[in-house]
Amino acid sequence: MRYWEDYRPGQVFDCGSRTVSKPEIVAFARDFDPQPFHLDDAHPASARFGGVIASGWHTCGIAMRLAVDAVLLDSANLGSPGVEKIRFLKPLRPDERVSLRLTVRDTAPSRSRPDRGRVDFLFELFDAKGEMLMDCAATVFVSRRPAAPANG
Repeated sequence: MRYWEDYRPGQVFDCGSRTVSKPEIVAFARDFDPQPFHLDDAHPASARFGGVIASGWHTCGIAMRLAVDAVLLDSANLGSPGVEKIRFLKPLRPDERVSLRLTVRDTAPSRSRPDRGRVDFLFELFDAKGEMLMDCAATVFVSRRPAAPANG
C-alpha cells in the first residue's frame, strides 16, 4: 500500500499499455460522445482525421484505467478534487497501442486535515511510436501513513 509519504516529486510510474479497438471506440462514442467523427468512417467529418477517432473523454478514461491498475489501486487514494488541465495533442485511432507515464509533479501535506496529503500528477498517454496523444495535470488526495501502534 502506498501512502502520501511514499510519493516524491519527480517519481515516474510506467503504467503499462493497451490496444484500443474500433468497436470499443464506437461503443464509447455511441453512449457518451456521439459525434460523427467518433462513429462513422464514411461521414465527411471523419475525413479530416482519416477515419474514426476516439473521443477525448474515452482517451482520458483509458489513461485513468491504466493509472488505477498500475498505481492508484495500491494506494491510500481518497479521490480527486479535480483536474487542472487536459490537452489532446494527437487523435487516438483504432487499433492503436497506447501507454501511460504517470509523474509526480508535487506533493504537500494538507493544512486542514493532518491525516492526508495532496499528490499532483502528470498523466502522459503515448502511442506506439512514442508520440504524446494526451496529457493531463490532476490532483489526488492520499492518506498519510498510520502511526505505528504504541507498545503497551
